[in-house]
Amino acid sequence: MPDPDTERDAPPLVPARMLNEYAYCPRLAYLEWVQGDFADSADTVDGRHQHRRVDRQQGRLPDAETVAAAQPDDTLHARSVILSAPRLGMIARIDLVEAEGKAVTPVDYKRGAPPDTPEGAWEPERVQVCAQALILEENGYTVSEGVLYFAAAKRRVPLQISDELRARTLELLAGVRAMAASGTIPAPLRDSPKCPRCSLAGICLPDEVNHLRHPDEPDVEVRRLLPARDDALPLYVQEAGAYVSKRDEELLVRPRDGAPVAVRLAQTSQVSLFGGVQISTQAMQAVLGRGLPVCFLSYGGWLYGMAVGMTHKNIELRRAQFRAAEDPRASLRLARQFVAAKIRNCRTLLRRNGEAPDGDLARMKQLAEGCDEVDSAASLLGVEGTAARLYFAHFPRMVRPPDPALPVGLDFEGRNRRPPRDPMNALLSFVYAMLVKDVTVATLAVGFDPHLGFYHQPRYGRPALALDLMEEMRPIIADSVVLTAVNTGVVRVTDFIRRGGAVSLTDPGRNRLLRAYERRMDELVTHPLFGYRISYRRVLEVQARLLARYLAGEIPEYPGFQTR
Repeated sequence: MPDPDTERDAPPLVPARMLNEYAYCPRLAYLEWVQGDFADSADTVDGRHQHRRVDRQQGRLPDAETVAAAQPDDTLHARSVILSAPRLGMIARIDLVEAEGKAVTPVDYKRGAPPDTPEGAWEPERVQVCAQALILEENGYTVSEGVLYFAAAKRRVPLQISDELRARTLELLAGVRAMAASGTIPAPLRDSPKCPRCSLAGICLPDEVNHLRHPDEPDVEVRRLLPARDDALPLYVQEAGAYVSKRDEELLVRPRDGAPVAVRLAQTSQVSLFGGVQISTQAMQAVLGRGLPVCFLSYGGWLYGMAVGMTHKNIELRRAQFRAAEDPRASLRLARQFVAAKIRNCRTLLRRNGEAPDGDLARMKQLAEGCDEVDSAASLLGVEGTAARLYFAHFPRMVRPPDPALPVGLDFEGRNRRPPRDPMNALLSFVYAMLVKDVTVATLAVGFDPHLGFYHQPRYGRPALALDLMEEMRPIIADSVVLTAVNTGVVRVTDFIRRGGAVSLTDPGRNRLLRAYERRMDELVTHPLFGYRISYRRVLEVQARLLARYLAGEIPEYPGFQTR
């Protein structure tokens, strides 16, 4: 019977694939194995397609004694064989194990073509095959060589399991273990040609981190290694009585009346259900299985909660988040950045519209600059409140609807909510709720606990961290959406319902406002620090990942997003 203490303290088995990743880029191996991050690219999707045959378990691999007794003309083929080597501390899923006579050969499938090198393959690929050979040997098999099969060229490249390759493989195995035990993520590669084809470039942010870590070095172009826009988009289902089910690789939205609408799962980034919309268990499993959230909201946009898959593996990040949140000085340092960026973005929106006097603009600039000198969260709250009063005092002047009758219906005397008491506040509250939802989704994707913030205090059911990161985005995303929707006639006086002292949106008005919000999220903007153009939706993700890099100690400051 195994000793429970020994089982508990045993180091985890290193996947042979991680030796490949570590040889290619140690940071990539850390992100994937230690922090549990992964993202698909065209290459990874194509790689799975090329592996579809060998990923199906077929054939049988007899034990080592049976193979050792085989005759010279005996052959076997076993696909997708999982073996571990506890003494070495490795595990592997071997694409194909072949045997002729007494010796077995691991065959590893690769999607591309072999490189023009003396060895016929790059070191990471050779190391991975050698690791598989070592695992087979620990299980008693005789291995003299391995094979790399390149699918694009339909070519087999034999690989001798030499003493030199064995030593290099064991050296990399020790390196992977030491890296994981250190708890410190390796530094990103600098201006490396490996980064553009890496599927984790948008998670790693190598150029961005290097740019922020070494601000005094000569400027080097920050490459945009992540897609400008996300091809997948949110699915909003608002009609009362609608039902969401699954059909093959699609979500099927069945309204109470009318024909069903099919939406491809591969093109969906999240599912947002308003009010009494229902969803089947099969659809929930399909969405959560792809790592996508299902958001449950009231008809008015209040976020009740989210259904998400298994919690992100990156416990290191959450530990760093909790340590910083417990430290008043660390929390205040971040809160200053959030509030200063928000005030600057509010000032920019007023300045662009030319409706605020120079004196108030100068005062807002002073308030933003003064955030660095604030010595308590209470004082910072006072600075934010002063800036908000200045901002919303001039907010109505930015409202210039095309319909002369509209200003009467959209009277605005400052912020009010829970419930909103006028149409303008109903618009702001709804769009703020959508932004909270999207920032919460971004924090979950990075690995944060969205309920523990640094500026907003924890409160039951409130995503405090999402509210923190949302602050700098309120004026340039949410307020801008509302102003554009009103000033272009997207929403009209007839799009509001008054019940007692509360005002809410009608279904058609909410639909048009949602479309305006999604257009803004899809709009490209030049990042003020890195110079490349990405969508506002991508900005949310980049800012959340930069906060993670700051908490991990990789960059000296969290850079708030401040539009120009």
